[in-house]
Amino acid sequence: MTAEYQVNGAVAVITLANPPVNGLGLSTRKGIVDGVTKALSDAAVKAVVITGAGKAFSGGADIKEFNTPAAMAEPTLHTVIRVIENADKPVVAAIHSVAMGGGLELALGCHYRVAVPGAQIALPEVKLGILPGAGGTQRLPRVVGLEMALNMIVSGTPVPSEKLAKTKLFDQMIDGDLMQGAVAFANKVADVRPLPKVRDIRIDYPNYEGFLQFSRNTVKAMAGPFPAPLKCVEAVAAAVTQKFDEGLKTERELFVELVQTNESKALRHAFFAERAASKIPDVPEDTPRREIKSAAVIGAGTMGGGIAMNFANAGIPVKILEMKQEALDKGLATIRKNYENTMKKGKLTQEKFDQRVGLITGTLSYEEIGQCDIVVEAVFEDMGVKETVFKKLDEVMKQGAILASNTSTLDVDKIASFTKRPQDVIGLHFFSPANVMKLLEIVRGEKTGKDVLATSMALSKKIKKIGVVSGVCDGFIGNRMIEQYSRQAGFLLEEGALPEQVDKAVEKFGFAMGPFRMGDLAGNDIGWYIRKRRYVEKPEVTYSKTADLLCEMGRFGQKTSAGWYDYKAGDRKPYPSQMVNDMIVKHSADLGIERRKISDEEIVERLVYALVNEGARILEEGIAQRASDIDMVYLAGYGFPVFRGGPMFYADTVGLPNVVMAMEKFAKGNHGQAWTPAPLLARLAAEGKTFN
Repeated sequence: MTAEYQVNGAVAVITLANPPVNGLGLSTRKGIVDGVTKALSDAAVKAVVITGAGKAFSGGADIKEFNTPAAMAEPTLHTVIRVIENADKPVVAAIHSVAMGGGLELALGCHYRVAVPGAQIALPEVKLGILPGAGGTQRLPRVVGLEMALNMIVSGTPVPSEKLAKTKLFDQMIDGDLMQGAVAFANKVADVRPLPKVRDIRIDYPNYEGFLQFSRNTVKAMAGPFPAPLKCVEAVAAAVTQKFDEGLKTERELFVELVQTNESKALRHAFFAERAASKIPDVPEDTPRREIKSAAVIGAGTMGGGIAMNFANAGIPVKILEMKQEALDKGLATIRKNYENTMKKGKLTQEKFDQRVGLITGTLSYEEIGQCDIVVEAVFEDMGVKETVFKKLDEVMKQGAILASNTSTLDVDKIASFTKRPQDVIGLHFFSPANVMKLLEIVRGEKTGKDVLATSMALSKKIKKIGVVSGVCDGFIGNRMIEQYSRQAGFLLEEGALPEQVDKAVEKFGFAMGPFRMGDLAGNDIGWYIRKRRYVEKPEVTYSKTADLLCEMGRFGQKTSAGWYDYKAGDRKPYPSQMVNDMIVKHSADLGIERRKISDEEIVERLVYALVNEGARILEEGIAQRASDIDMVYLAGYGFPVFRGGPMFYADTVGLPNVVMAMEKFAKGNHGQAWTPAPLLARLAAEGKTFN
């Protein structure tokens, strides 16, 4: 049973025991109803206390039951709350640590609530594209007031319990032992009648119509493509304008409506995808991990500096190694400046600033990093350079140290072969800027030890990254797919589009940045360097030459104030470049291609389906463990619109047969050979199945 029953004098105590956050799964819900029923039939029991074991009162719905019949099985949370509310003995919720979602709704159904300071109180359902579905939108406004409730429900942000101490949400704040205090409180109210019910409280808010209309306008402007925030306002409005039971019905209807939307499905998919990414089928949860108490980074450039900041932010001391004092000083100064900017924005205290800067030291000597537990190489993307570094690391690093490469495309197995300890070598591909971007591709070499993999996954959590495991191939998951996306972007230029149109179409679809703005930000010379390598290694793969012509003009992007766009000093805004547009049009003429008008719809389909098709190949080859891992890479590392759930989930939403049909149409056009459907995609489409 995941709910325990004990009697303490005249008070029955029901303890939710479903770790880690006492999710309200079917067994827990049954346990609560059984416990309350038992207490009501026992003449010696005068009151009931409900609390949570361990680290939470309750975090709400049990995520293990999402999308299973158990989630809707009786007793549902509505039934549990009805049983508590209609009990003829007082039921007290004793809240500590966390009361969120259904957990808070359960507490709101009790007659009384007591809490300790510092408990996190929230209705975060909006973050999954839904709204509180067990009376939260109807009861919370009755206890904390209309304005506070609306803010909490629309934002989903937790509020510390002490900030709500003066509201009707809590009948008493308990400073000492919660259970002692809760039982004492229950004894005190045991004979008070009538029993107070939150549903009976009247919401008193002068001119609520004006406030609700103002809220609708504000939320509509801020919600963008997400329907849930506005529906939250409608549900809260029902609490003011309708009788309680009618309001509950409205809340239910809006909830059911939202659950069916693609946006909510996408957010729920992302939520579960992030949790699934950390599970590696052949690496059990209890695999021993190596201790990471100190780190080293090779290279003090943009990437090395950003990686070092991740370690320092997590309280891990880190040494940065450079070859020249000048480069080292410059790198350390940049790190300091980054932290100063964060402090100026009020996001970092002076104390934290001093602590983090103090954890980062520089060195010019390999010998000084030898005792570190992990070293991450962030040098130039060239196999010869990597070879020199890894041979040196093999010499100086202590036994058991993890040797990681931040390569974005190179063969991790080849890199591991430069050492006598390939089991200690792993790829840790950070994304730029490394101190900001959430994604960390964890590249598993053929000989990478399972303990090294488990340690790297745990480390990704410690440094607040979303770790996704990738096998070894050129470009891993993210860059291998983005190459096909970029190829299509180039072909679109040859056929009739211009950079601004392509970027705008993709940004309207929801990407943070289009391919050409992204190229200018990252540096067009990086792609040029990779293409030159491709021309030698894979002569059969074709590219548009427009990007090479751009680089031959010295237009590498923002760093040269000229790329696909023109830039002005101190201004990152891209301005369309007549010179570049003329070059593109001339190139089409040189190729003998008659330029045509290309729709935004075609641009989006070609770019996104190019990602999907390559993703299907990656999945089939076992480079990615699951389709949702690919989605996670794109949501956390490439600015794919979260409300579309990632490329593979989006393809599922469109319907794989429709994706294949569009690809067959593109196969008849310019560079049509790029549109052969991956065997897995073709098979799933034919069988009417999905990736996820």
